Amino acid sequence: MTKTQKLIQPLDRIAIAVILLLSLLIGLIIWKGDGVKPSVRNFTWQNQKIGAEDISFSLTFSRPMDTKSVEENLKVYPVDTKNPEDYAKNCLVNTKTSEDNSKNCPVLVGKISWAGRRMVYTLVTPAPYGTNYKVQLAEARDKFSLQEGKNRRMQPFIGSFSTRDRAILYIGANPEEQGQLVLYNLTQGQKKVITPKDLIVMDFEPFPNGEKILLSARSSKTPDLLSSQLYTVTTGIPSQVGQETEPAGKMDLVLDNKEYQNLKFDLSSDGQRIIVQRGKRDNPGDFGLWYIPVPSNADDKITPKKLQGKPGGDFLITPDSKAVAVAQGQGTAILSLETDTTKPLDFLPQFGLVQAFSKDGSQAAMVKFNTDYTRDLFLVTNQGTQKQLLKTTGSILNCQFDTASPTLYCLLTQLISQEQYIEQPYLVAINLKTEQQKPLLVLPPGQRNVQMNLAPDGLGLLFDQVVSLETTGVPLPANTLKTDEGEPIASSSLWLMPLLPLAENTDIEMKPEALPLVGFHPHWLP
Repeated sequence: MTKTQKLIQPLDRIAIAVILLLSLLIGLIIWKGDGVKPSVRNFTWQNQKIGAEDISFSLTFSRPMDTKSVEENLKVYPVDTKNPEDYAKNCLVNTKTSEDNSKNCPVLVGKISWAGRRMVYTLVTPAPYGTNYKVQLAEARDKFSLQEGKNRRMQPFIGSFSTRDRAILYIGANPEEQGQLVLYNLTQGQKKVITPKDLIVMDFEPFPNGEKILLSARSSKTPDLLSSQLYTVTTGIPSQVGQETEPAGKMDLVLDNKEYQNLKFDLSSDGQRIIVQRGKRDNPGDFGLWYIPVPSNADDKITPKKLQGKPGGDFLITPDSKAVAVAQGQGTAILSLETDTTKPLDFLPQFGLVQAFSKDGSQAAMVKFNTDYTRDLFLVTNQGTQKQLLKTTGSILNCQFDTASPTLYCLLTQLISQEQYIEQPYLVAINLKTEQQKPLLVLPPGQRNVQMNLAPDGLGLLFDQVVSLETTGVPLPANTLKTDEGEPIASSSLWLMPLLPLAENTDIEMKPEALPLVGFHPHWLP
């Protein structure tokens, strides 16, 4: 018994000494206070390359923060990689007041919200493409420093991110690139042909991340415009910094033309579904829409499925990728892509065409065809509101909603000669809140084949000007380029119209710039 007590006593002394030492340390910490500075533990956009679909970033702090001091000191500013120090000095932006020292700097205006130690900054408009940014935060305090009478400042934080390059796609119209799909990077000034010479591209649509393009193309050896097949082709552009991607120009067949002619197609916003309008070669009555799930890899077997119901005309997949709007008879039917397509989810009898949906699907630009051959453009909301925006004696060729402002950009025509039926195209911007219309550009008469496309950041509008080939009855070569209406193309130029929201700088006149490219059907890369 005595031996056991002698063995235990030294251990007890050690334990008591450790407890006393820890108590002394705890007391010192309580007396001096917490000297560890608060810091940013996570920034969701760190070293990321973002696009128009990315609308918010978050900062997570090591402890609860004084929200006012964070919001007053948070700064987001663009960085010129050639001279970052001077650029940051001239463009330093306070996100709370949205004030900047240079009107030429792309300011990221946003709204701040909090959830505990996490701050979320939501952009009001998409970040301008082709720009590098810094996020800076210093001098902010934690939530309890003032209550404790301390002036405890956080560890300075600097984060960085960038936006995708400004890049466009078009169909080449010069002899070297005739009928091929061309990718032109405006930010870097680089051009790349991504489809082979033996295919004539008819139409195309980028996937949401910009890594692949869905396109229809026919052989350059046949003049048959209805012999196109559907393919995907890679762009070689990664969606994120450092991400491995396939090289540009890798093509995979999606849908052949053995039994059916492939007419029109549309790709869903999530890039998972394709709707194709097809007609059977030996049975013209077998005509309608087909649904194709996008395969996850090239080796997956694709099984097209015909949508049941009445055949229709023009169609457009809804922004949620769950339904398709189809022109049927004198109206437009909304058909589900997930349930029975024979029973429409909705039917709008007075509108014969859907020109565009807003990104969130809450609004649609729809066309009403009148008995006097005029056309009305309506804004239709998911709440049932129908508001007429304009009337034209010509055509409503294209409309697109701006993601950066409540603006609808439209390509229209007006009839200037009823005897010869000559139309004059023009571009117009419509403020959806005030219904104010602002003409942007009037194009030469007779150019009805103009196509336009709005930039994902809302800061530019692409359009083409096609020069038709005068025919003399002599058969044309099989590889002759043609418009959607079948007119042969001699040449075509591409133009870029810089844009500003209608609410800002309305006195500034924007003029289109000719791009050093020969092609048509321009489209921005997402």
